[in-house]
Amino acid sequence: GTLDAIAHAPMDGAGAGGAYVARTAEEVFRDLRGRRAGMIKALTEDVDKFFKLCDPEKENLCLYGYPNETWEVTLPAEEVPPEIPEPALGINFARDGMNEKDWLALVAVHSDSWLLSVAFYFGARFGFDKENRRRLFNMINNLPTIYEVVTGIAKKQSKEKTPNSSSKSSKPSMKVLSRAEPRAKAKVPAPKDEEESGEDEGDEEEEEHDNTLCGTCGTNDGKDEFWICCDNCEKWYHGKCVKITPARAEHIKHYRCPECTNGGSNSNKRVKT
Repeated sequence: GTLDAIAHAPMDGAGAGGAYVARTAEEVFRDLRGRRAGMIKALTEDVDKFFKLCDPEKENLCLYGYPNETWEVTLPAEEVPPEIPEPALGINFARDGMNEKDWLALVAVHSDSWLLSVAFYFGARFGFDKENRRRLFNMINNLPTIYEVVTGIAKKQSKEKTPNSSSKSSKPSMKVLSRAEPRAKAKVPAPKDEEESGEDEGDEEEEEHDNTLCGTCGTNDGKDEFWICCDNCEKWYHGKCVKITPARAEHIKHYRCPECTNGGSNSNKRVKT
């Protein structure tokens, strides 16, 4: 590409950007978009071919993307320092030591960082000021990363904009109750056999959780008591049955009930209200 030709020209001792025709953030972005498209092809459509080329028996190999939307697996440039930043070395050595999807995701992450590196290298060579660097980064940032495309996160992101309460509507209804309420409020499923309204919990929630039974004692007594939902098996428990107080629940990020805790590893327990 034209950027390559300019980037490869000698510096002429004029300092970064001094010897070059003015280039725009848009041109550098076009170069990046072409390289990105090539690398995405390697990691999605052409994945079988890419896999075969990354033979761990060979020397250090790199995945290159080119501005014309093609890709290549080859040895790194021989010049030191290279004309433009180099991609991650030796991606082929990791190929057979991990699950294929994890390996592709790893290559994707390295490819994303290489694209940024090349783009900001051009930015420095062409003397971009703060505004041009910001414009370039914003254009790049409006594209999903290669990692997001390869792992399928890009498709999910439109549905799950944030990790906070806005995405909780996709959870089962019990979980919505457990997470949608203000943190300090006890989670109170509403059993049928008690008439009083539980501090304005709301009719919908009361109907939705009419039949909730405590996973420990098997009753739905004590509507006004503190209840907590297991984030693993989604069963509800009286706080007193699992020895969790509202104050303690306040500091729990991901709650696992005694059954789930004993059945699996406790090491990744992040507690939750």
